[in-house]
Amino acid sequence: MHLFSPLSIRGITLPNRIAVAPMCQYSCVDGLPTHWHLVHLGSRAVGGAGLVMAEATAVEARGRISPGDTGLWSQAHTEAFKPIAAFIKEHGAVPAIQLAHAGRKASASAPWVNHGAQLSKTEGGWDTIAPSAIPFYEKDRAPHEMTVDEIKGIVELFGQAAKRSLEAGFEIVELHGAHGYLMNEFLSPLTNHRTDEYGGPFENRLRFLKEVTAAVRSEWPDHLPLFLRISASDWAEGGWNADDSVHLAKTVKDWGIDLVDCSSGAVVPYAKIPAAPGFQVPFADRVKNEGGILSGAVGLITEPHQANEIITSGQADLVLMARQFLRDPYWPLHAAKALGVTVKLPVQYERAF
Repeated sequence: MHLFSPLSIRGITLPNRIAVAPMCQYSCVDGLPTHWHLVHLGSRAVGGAGLVMAEATAVEARGRISPGDTGLWSQAHTEAFKPIAAFIKEHGAVPAIQLAHAGRKASASAPWVNHGAQLSKTEGGWDTIAPSAIPFYEKDRAPHEMTVDEIKGIVELFGQAAKRSLEAGFEIVELHGAHGYLMNEFLSPLTNHRTDEYGGPFENRLRFLKEVTAAVRSEWPDHLPLFLRISASDWAEGGWNADDSVHLAKTVKDWGIDLVDCSSGAVVPYAKIPAAPGFQVPFADRVKNEGGILSGAVGLITEPHQANEIITSGQADLVLMARQFLRDPYWPLHAAKALGVTVKLPVQYERAF
């Protein structure tokens, strides 16, 4: 088993273990993906990735991180995604999409505009929601603490978005339970101070994720995989930690989750994250080998031999990269050459390689 070994999950086989992680482009109007997204994602499929995942895609307009985020809350959004998913598949990669709700971190500007600060109402911002009325930054507007009925409503929206994902042509759905967004806000004790059935003990804090998974699985066919991205550690005292992530992994595989994609942090602004090459790989290792579920490794993975070692050593089943793919859309083709592996090239590019 190595970086270019195929990976079969349910009825889908990835041609290799290299995945394009979801990367927000902040380039939509009303949540509709554009030609930019077709070229951005399509070029990574041409470049040899085994899986190409569309960015965090909101299940309702209020769930977007910024006004420029993708969404999947109407038929118009489904139609806009169809050519993107089709192009990815046509060029040998498996098309995937990450379904998300930004919770209290919604209503932000693009990162290159005022460093992604929360937008005021006069700037086009909107009221946000969360399990508890705690803002991310003290200067932000406090989010609305969701009622039980409102929670049930968001659960239904995830199911509807899964149905639209299927119609759009995607073959893998990932639930975004990381980086301080809504699902993560329910999981972490730092952001979930509820005293009802959705807060308090570990099992209660998992309830929203459990209900969303059930709603998505009710619309998502049994032969198609369902991933979950988590923040495997909050990197903050009293927060979610790696032991919690192992416990979660053991639990969610019985709900219909097939792979846990292990990122970390971004739940609270004061986290102290020791970022370094491969610093999150130990989380994927523990989730896979102690949690008994397929795992994905992410975070400052840039070199072919580094990525290959993660797979050959059994630390993870999939390597997901983001910024390295921004720097080099054809990273898998260059990695194959560095590792001495023969891969199929686009006929249009054979002369160059």
